[in-house]
This record gives sequence, structure tokens and C-alpha cells, in this order.
Amino acid sequence: MQTHSHKSVKVLSRLVLPPRNGFVRPGSARTDLKLEILNLGRAEFDDLVALADSNHVVVRGLEAFLNLIREENDFTRKEWAESALQAEQARIEAAVQYLRGICDAFEQQSYKVAVIKSLDHWPDLGSDLDLFTDANAEDVIYLMRQTFGAHIAPRSWGDRLARKWNFMIPGLREAVEIHVGRLGQTGEQVAIAHSLLDRARRVSVGGHSFCTASPSDRLMISTLQRMYRHFYFRLCDIVDTTALADAGGIDYSHLRYSARNAGIWEGVATYLTIVSDYAECYRGSGLDLPQFVLDAARFGGTEIYYAKSFLRIPIMPQSARLYGSQLAGVLGRGELHNGARLSLLPWLATAAVVGQKLTGSDKGIW
Repeated sequence: MQTHSHKSVKVLSRLVLPPRNGFVRPGSARTDLKLEILNLGRAEFDDLVALADSNHVVVRGLEAFLNLIREENDFTRKEWAESALQAEQARIEAAVQYLRGICDAFEQQSYKVAVIKSLDHWPDLGSDLDLFTDANAEDVIYLMRQTFGAHIAPRSWGDRLARKWNFMIPGLREAVEIHVGRLGQTGEQVAIAHSLLDRARRVSVGGHSFCTASPSDRLMISTLQRMYRHFYFRLCDIVDTTALADAGGIDYSHLRYSARNAGIWEGVATYLTIVSDYAECYRGSGLDLPQFVLDAARFGGTEIYYAKSFLRIPIMPQSARLYGSQLAGVLGRGELHNGARLSLLPWLATAAVVGQKLTGSDKGIW
């Protein structure tokens, strides 16, 4: 795995975090960032782009990069940035065309479908295309094979529990990950899944209209992914959530109600607090979080650290306590079947670690 310098992380964070409305970065901070960029060599620039790619902020990072050097006669770095930006935008345009075609195929069969995660990063796009549907799995598989000539990628134990399939379509670089009827790391989240399509909203992206998750569902899905499964943040998670909060797009009371029903309110509050602390560190201003969010958070940004291209969340004891709280909530509601699914998570995680050490890969497990 490629590792990136702490310098690249700091520069990229300052580039992509949006300035808050009414808040202007001090001129000295902008000047310092510009000087750092103008002193980047080719290898350092390539490192910055690779880091932006793994964190799904290539377009936003390079656009900010170009804005900073627009007044400079730095044609070399301008050419580097423009070339990388054009390549990424071409990839995204092609992927969005496929995504629209997939959604059209579902809708023509009267199957409800929503894009989750992938379009949260716009104008960036993730490394795969994620969708959620309540259609039968057999119908989804038949549609993907017959309409797009897709084949199913090997499924891990975690994929089977979560009821998700990865499809590879000829001509499409990205995998298409489709979640069927369930969400969560082991498919334990039926509360969010049952209402997601009813609460979904239409958004216009790249000249196309897509059905996407509501802001509350979007944040809960991000929390499940970051706080309960992968235990790391991408920069896109922080940038996306910061932009959503700055735009007034979060109804915190409704979010608390929905997250409590799903048993993950403490995780959501912790997720938001981490985002706020990181934003404050790199742009000088955090999120306007209600006190009830801060009170529910188990920890904040001081607990996270950078390693192997991402911002890591300590598993012990912080994330383990969130998992324990979620499991207790599921069992307390009498959802024994979902609790049984969730109780398998530590065993999967342990098997994945062992597999990684023995074979160098956790494929087939996680």
C-alpha cells in the first residue's frame, strides 16, 4: 500500500475544506498554502494527487489548486493539475453515464432504487458505484446480467451477511455495489433500510437526475461505514459533511430521532464531532453542532490519527464501546435475529486480521 507524507495530508486538507460562509481565511494562511503548492516538485505533486484519489477529493483538490496558482506564471504546475483534472473528470463522466443507465433499467422494471454514498462526494465520485434497492436479489442479479452483461465478483462472508453484491460490467472501470434490503456491516440495519427509499430525494448531478438518500440517511450510512466497520475517515467524509452542515442541510433533531431508532445515535454524534474538530483545525471554524450532539459524542477529533493514507479511529476502547452500545440497543428492542448477525462482527474482524497476516489479504472475509 502506498503511504503518503504528513505534509501532503495537511496541504490537501487545507485545499479541500470549504471556507465557512462569512468566514474568510486569513491572508497569511492563504499565502502560506500557495507557497507550499508553488514549491511542490513533480514527485510531491503526484503524491498529493494519489492521496486525493484514495480520499475521493481529486476534483475539489485540483480545482482549489488551480484557483490558488491562477495569478502565478507557473505553467508547469498548471499543466500538471489540468491534465490530472481532465483525466479524473473523464472517468467520472463515463461512470455517471453508466450509473444513469443502471437506474433507468431498475425503474423500467418498477424496482425502487437509490444511489447511496457515491454521489455524496460530487463533483468527485467514489471508486465504485453504490446503490440500494428493495427488489428481490434474484431479480437484481437477473437484471444486471441480462441488461449489462455483468458478472458477480466473489463475495466475502461480510458481503453475504450485509446482503450486498458487487457487479463488474464490461467497459466500466468501477464495480457496482448493490445493497439489497439491508444496510449495516452485517445487514443488521433494517430500520434505516425500510425507510430509506420513502425518504429519498431527487438531485441533479452531471446533467442527470438521481434518487439519493436523504441527508439524515446519508449521515447514518456514513457513520455505519466509518464508525462501525472500517474505523477510518476519508477526507471526502469530512468535506462532504462540512459542506452539508454549512448549507443548513442537517436537521439535527430529526437525525437524532432516526439514529436512535437505528441504535447508532452515539456513533452519529461522535462522527459529527470528529468532523467538526477536524474542520476547525484546518479551516479555523468547525460546525455549529447543537449541545445535544456534543453531549452524546463519545470522543472527538483529538482521538483520531493519520496512518496509511486515512484518518484512523482507535478500535480499543472507543469504537468497541460504540459497537457494544449498538448491540445492546438491537437486543433491547427484541431484534434477536439482527442481534445475532451483529454479534458476528468481532469474529469477522478477527478472521480478517488473521487472514491479512497469513496471506496479505482479507478478501473472502471482510
